[in-house]
Amino acid sequence: MAIITTPPLPRKTASVSVNGKQLYYEIYGQGKPLFLLHGYTQSSVSWKPYVEDFVKDYELYLVDLTGHGRSEPFKEDLSIRSVAEDLLALIQYLQLPKIKAIGFSFGGDVLYQLALLEPVLIESMITIGAVGNWSILDFPQYLETFTFENRDNFSWLAHSHAGDEQIKGVLTQFKNYIVKLTDEELQNIKPEVLIMIGDDDQGMNLREVLRVRENLPTSDLWILPDVAHGAHEGENKEEFIEKAKRFLSKIK
Repeated sequence: MAIITTPPLPRKTASVSVNGKQLYYEIYGQGKPLFLLHGYTQSSVSWKPYVEDFVKDYELYLVDLTGHGRSEPFKEDLSIRSVAEDLLALIQYLQLPKIKAIGFSFGGDVLYQLALLEPVLIESMITIGAVGNWSILDFPQYLETFTFENRDNFSWLAHSHAGDEQIKGVLTQFKNYIVKLTDEELQNIKPEVLIMIGDDDQGMNLREVLRVRENLPTSDLWILPDVAHGAHEGENKEEFIEKAKRFLSKIK
């Protein structure tokens, strides 16, 4: 007979005002803080299937990043740096002197900016499908596809966000998704970084991946063959959990 397990419930859910914006977050478990950050157009809901895998080892923080999920809709043009500033304000509000973190795509880009804003905050971090310089202007097909009119074609939007106003804001702001990291900025990033990438990720330039790897002071590179953008998902999830735990548990 199959054993049915109940997903862990958060011990706290809250919205807090930081930098004049409402951010929503959930906390699970006890231990060292580990932040799980979602991709663009997603929300913290995307990390819920991973809570059970990490909650015995960490105090988990699932955050709806600026403009997403149950956080307040965008009030201003998207800036990855500004999103990182909002996240830093939340972490300071929570009075957390040190964290570990995993960021997928947008979440990973935010982590690089966070590491520059507060160099000693992050002990170690994993970025998935996020690296270096990236501009939506290099991928006009994404802007043509991810529109409010096409929202019904993307099933995750409805259960990730608070409503149509939120979804419209996220999709409208996609045109402003531009992030740049110079060699010097990368060299000033202090945390140990595991760069995780699928070699079939159409949004990633492998030459850019190598530039980042060469300039990050302490980093590992994990390229998964025949894998697309969500390199931590599906049949790769078990291996991801195993390697992520081993990487994050290194004694500093």
